[in-house]
Amino acid sequence: MPRPTDNQGQSTPTVTPAPGPFVQAHLTTRNLGRINYTDALAQQELEYARILAARETPTPHTLGTILIVEHQPVITVSQRPNAQSHLLASRESLAHLGIDVQPTDRGGDITYHGPGQIVLYPIIDLNAFNLRLHDYMRLLEQAIIDTLEQFHIPAQREQGATGVWVPRPNQPPAKVAALGVRVRRWITTHGLALNVAVNLKHFDLIVPCGLTGREVTSMDKLLPPPPPTFDQVHPILVNNLAAALAQRL
Repeated sequence: MPRPTDNQGQSTPTVTPAPGPFVQAHLTTRNLGRINYTDALAQQELEYARILAARETPTPHTLGTILIVEHQPVITVSQRPNAQSHLLASRESLAHLGIDVQPTDRGGDITYHGPGQIVLYPIIDLNAFNLRLHDYMRLLEQAIIDTLEQFHIPAQREQGATGVWVPRPNQPPAKVAALGVRVRRWITTHGLALNVAVNLKHFDLIVPCGLTGREVTSMDKLLPPPPPTFDQVHPILVNNLAAALAQRL
């Protein structure tokens, strides 16, 4: 089913309960549609402030929100010292291609977001879910691995390289999903990006995640036609992430 659009052709936000009986009380999802990076940051900050304030209320409250986003083309550069050097194209050439460049306060290095890529921003209270950062990152990876398995794509973690990777015969694994988070007062922002049918040529404009010589792939390159769509994959990914979080309550 296509996402609803406004008069300018942009997707309008929708709000739906995440799956599972616990979620109706504690976790919601919001589909923000295709928006630019700075607007998504603003939405994350609103959710962060709401969840932080909810800690002070004596009544049951939402423990988190999963924001579902498809970004306009953007390269995000973290505060890591060498991240800027991993931008391979000039700002002028990127502007010609319609690709924005934005600083980011998440962990990790440099990455690309664009149409055909599912971005989930789980804004959750880690204390409420009995999680610490390392376990949370592994939980995000596992939700992606479980999603890919449902599409008969084998995927794995890589030692020393955060994210999700697809093994290839006689070649190093290719990266199909990236992670980058920030934690403040044990509440998370930022999250994960899964390539469904993204323009892989745009990754040639950077050293993805600062990992030289490691290729990036997408679900549409790994499956026979017709490939799955954004709207077919994102509910499954949200289901898997919500189910994993439910087990921590």
